[in-house]
Amino acid sequence: QVQLVESGGGLVQTGGSLRLSCAASGRTFSSYAMGWFRQAPGKEREFVAAISWSGGSTSYRDSVKGRFTISRDNAKNTVYLQMNSLKPEDTAVYYCAARGSRYLSTWWSDYDYWGQGTQVTVSS
Repeated sequence: QVQLVESGGGLVQTGGSLRLSCAASGRTFSSYAMGWFRQAPGKEREFVAAISWSGGSTSYRDSVKGRFTISRDNAKNTVYLQMNSLKPEDTAVYYCAARGSRYLSTWWSDYDYWGQGTQVTVSS
């Protein structure tokens, strides 16, 4: 069982930055691939970024490439999402997820555990 708690969301102007954190409970954090997903009002949940168990592999949706960076610190049981050059279309609730595999996936259905979400709002 893994419990995930996100933090770091908030209100920021266009072009600003935020860093989301996701703290995980449990001793086997390093065995899990981790992902970030988001959901805007009236829209489906969508993949944002993912990272393998070691951090050696990452993946991003096209619209955030070059702006967002996913990373993890297995010693701290934490995964991060650094978001730069934010745009109004990035506004959503951001969810952290853990997959019971060392290998990342871009499909939300492949993830086993989810956090409660943190709101990110980018004003124009």
